[in-house]
Amino acid sequence: MSSTEVVHLEVDSGIATVTLDSPHNRNALSAQLRGELQAHLIAAIDSDEVRTIVLTHTGTVFCAGMDLKESLGADAADQGVNDFPDTLRLIWTSPTPVIARLSGPARAGGVGLVSVCDLAIAEEEVTFAFSEVRIGVVPALISVPLVPQIQPSALHELFLTGERFDARRAAEIGLITKAVPAEHLDDEVRRYTEMLRLGAPGALAATKLLLRGPTARTMSDDLAAMTMVSAERFASEEAQEGIRAFTEKRKPSWVR
Repeated sequence: MSSTEVVHLEVDSGIATVTLDSPHNRNALSAQLRGELQAHLIAAIDSDEVRTIVLTHTGTVFCAGMDLKESLGADAADQGVNDFPDTLRLIWTSPTPVIARLSGPARAGGVGLVSVCDLAIAEEEVTFAFSEVRIGVVPALISVPLVPQIQPSALHELFLTGERFDARRAAEIGLITKAVPAEHLDDEVRRYTEMLRLGAPGALAATKLLLRGPTARTMSDDLAAMTMVSAERFASEEAQEGIRAFTEKRKPSWVR
């Protein structure tokens, strides 16, 4: 494992900024990134000083999803998706509000990170895609927060096709809070952090529980079931071919 940190935590004036900083692999969810992200989120949530958490990134991509190079050749027990639910659950149940700030695209598990944040602000040109089926896997884990959140017809279309869509459509279907011009991104994130600062911490935490509703109560069981589905698919012969094709920049065998 690299000795260089790939996720950073900075706290200033009650705002914890958690930054994904692994641009060489498009901030993919490698084992190192997942571990550091989890640790920094816990530190921010446990801090009495922190009133709001902003999840952001360096480089041109917010998060490309799972690190496929680590998935290649691994069996179901060793797939990285097995510990990803802990991060999704941590953000989803955080008593401290979490805002996603995107100036670059999100794919697959990266969209999952966005979906469990309380608010998400993206530049208008940012794109999203549930690209799992195109490499032979399924969006199992991220379906847990997304199914109750996104318009059903849109989710059917986007899960099954893997088609890219922009931030304006993401806002229309309920994936993100707002799409803004690039020059307004930081101002809009700052506007939301200032509004959240006006809320009482205990009241915000209780309101989050209210808003999460039944999904919050069943999330652990749902994620456990979907983890098995996801890990088995990543280890499947079909997915391994899809991952190899992706890394070799060719079409998988099922595309004629």
